[in-house]
Amino acid sequence: MHLTRRSLICGLSALGLSGCVGAPAGGPMVSRGAGPGMTPVPDAGYDAWVAGFRGRALGQGIAPGTFDSAFRSAGFLPGVIERDRNQTEFSRTLEDYLAIAASPERIAKGRAALARHGASLRAIEARYGVEAEVVTAVWGLESQYGERRGDIPVISALSTLAYEGRRGAFFEQQLLAALRILQRGDTSPANMTGSWAGAMGHTQFIPTSYLEFAVDFTGDGRRDIWSEDPTDALASTAAYLARSGWRKGQPWGIEVRLPAGFNTGLAGRGKGRAPEEWAGLGVTTATGGRLPGHGAGSILLPQGTNGPAFLIFGNFNAIARYNNAVNYVIGVGHLSDRLRGGGPIRGSFPPDAAGMSLADRQELQRRLTAAGFDTEGADGVIGGKTRAAIEAYQRARSLPVTGEPTMPLLEALRRG
Repeated sequence: MHLTRRSLICGLSALGLSGCVGAPAGGPMVSRGAGPGMTPVPDAGYDAWVAGFRGRALGQGIAPGTFDSAFRSAGFLPGVIERDRNQTEFSRTLEDYLAIAASPERIAKGRAALARHGASLRAIEARYGVEAEVVTAVWGLESQYGERRGDIPVISALSTLAYEGRRGAFFEQQLLAALRILQRGDTSPANMTGSWAGAMGHTQFIPTSYLEFAVDFTGDGRRDIWSEDPTDALASTAAYLARSGWRKGQPWGIEVRLPAGFNTGLAGRGKGRAPEEWAGLGVTTATGGRLPGHGAGSILLPQGTNGPAFLIFGNFNAIARYNNAVNYVIGVGHLSDRLRGGGPIRGSFPPDAAGMSLADRQELQRRLTAAGFDTEGADGVIGGKTRAAIEAYQRARSLPVTGEPTMPLLEALRRG
């Protein structure tokens, strides 16, 4: 993904956690199914808009044949407008984000993907200087290693959003870029599918980012990020990170331990100091060791002084060019560390606003499910399914229906 897309629109991601990026965002996943409202319907206003856009597109160098082929099966998708207008605004704590981003399932699938595509990933690493585990971590967060790439026709989605007009200029720019991709012959209109907001392929490029960064690593003459073979998509991601300043052999960051009474005014992105300066202030690695010499770094406290602390380096900013959300960058970085054999976060996270720890929330989900109110998982992340289960439990017990996880609720479940 590109920062521009992340800051302006929701796309598709396996997490449903990235600000409004598809979810991803309560549940941990976004379905690949097109869903309701994703079949074109007649709309005279849309047809008139397309007719007017045709002249603008041809004036920008799009061939008449390319345009007509792209729009032959395209149409207005009401479901795209519904999703665009009803994006849930919320934020996840880093603890919740990592519970999904670096879940045991995602780590296991990532290690399997590394083994399965090892030869291609090593070749990509050799050419672009971006470690295989980092590229794989981006792949894992963006599409669950290719399992959830999106199947909505991109031309229909982007033209619908451009016509709707809320961010018409941005989406018209993306639509023109998509037509240029088709004109180059990288894919066909039928094969150009993605998220409802036009993010495409294994690592969810928007069209303008594709034009700037996508590469033909397989040498077949097409930059094919849509294929079941993820090679071009993974190489394109590596090319993106390399051009964003990635330095091979440098970590994105490391977890550190702060001394008692640490001045939190020194923390924050852009407040870099040499490792020896941080060491002089009492900062150590998470295990109490000496800080590594990777150049100037900044201390980051994503959940305040009661949560884990990180010393971040230049590669943090390279990932941030892909998606500037702090949780996303740490998610990619930490998942890549786990894929190469690193351990979980050592620092403890503070309890949530209800005084519940992650373990408490996981227990709550397990006990609800055991009582017949299925939360469909026990990752400790409270999404729509868990809230629905809580509401159903509360109704069944003639309790006030709030849908909120609380310690008294957990105590009631423990009593049976």
